Amino acid sequence: MLQVKNVTFGYSKTKVLKAIDFNVKAGEHLAIIGESGSGKSTLLKLIYGEYDLKEGQIFWKDEEILGPKYNLVVGYDFMKYVTQEFDLMPVTSVEENIGKHLSRFYPEEKQRRTDELIKVVELEAFAKTKVKFLSGGQKQRVAIARALAKEPEILLLDEPFSHIDNFQKQGLRRNVFNYLKSKNIACIVATHDRNDVLGFADQMIVLNEAEIIAKDTPQNLYKNPRRPLIASFFGEFNVIEPYGIVYANQIQIVEKSDLKATVITSYFNASFWLIQAQYKSEFLFIEHSKNLQADDEICLRITK
Repeated sequence: MLQVKNVTFGYSKTKVLKAIDFNVKAGEHLAIIGESGSGKSTLLKLIYGEYDLKEGQIFWKDEEILGPKYNLVVGYDFMKYVTQEFDLMPVTSVEENIGKHLSRFYPEEKQRRTDELIKVVELEAFAKTKVKFLSGGQKQRVAIARALAKEPEILLLDEPFSHIDNFQKQGLRRNVFNYLKSKNIACIVATHDRNDVLGFADQMIVLNEAEIIAKDTPQNLYKNPRRPLIASFFGEFNVIEPYGIVYANQIQIVEKSDLKATVITSYFNASFWLIQAQYKSEFLFIEHSKNLQADDEICLRITK
């Protein structure tokens, strides 16, 4: 189990993180979400041991995670960290990058593990290609596979799919997170993209102004967002009195209702149209099956 105990940290007098406290069990997946500058990446670096802690402690099982003041080489064998910089060997092939840290004394096992991970990240056609010839998204996939090569007990991912084309992301996410679950590897993902984690995270924490403002399952946070910042992670939302936070898909357009609004514009969004309307002095966003014309008057029902 990973234990983060009352961690407070700053690069200067300003605190980037304040009193951060949570646990992650073996095999559990945790998502860290928050706005840019909320401390997501800093928290991952502290867990990895890149910085020295003055306040609080971090443990994996019974071993305390310590920074460069105590470790000549940053990091631990049981933990891998995939950053946004990748840190790959550009003049060697994909399979050589992935197999770098696997034992040469067992060549058949090394090749089996390498082939397995190349398949997980969907790079079979590029196994012999030098990394310098790959796109940013392909390099990101190599970095993930390399981190998994020695089957760490815990994996830290910082915006792990940010460079990958949208049409490839969904399958890749499923492959990676299903693989982690099958190997009972704990995972912490820092991201601003809900699709990276919603179907895969067991728990989610929300950082805001250096503090954890919420920690729960994705399902519970969606159903009870409590703050607009949390709701914004799940999609378009409105704040309507006396209903509070209402998602765009929780408003229906009906034939008759005391709630009336005027259409401002409509946006096509694949399976639905996002309708922007004015209700009293506020703008609302509504998911609807059809395009509506500006200035149309509509009646609404809240299904929350």
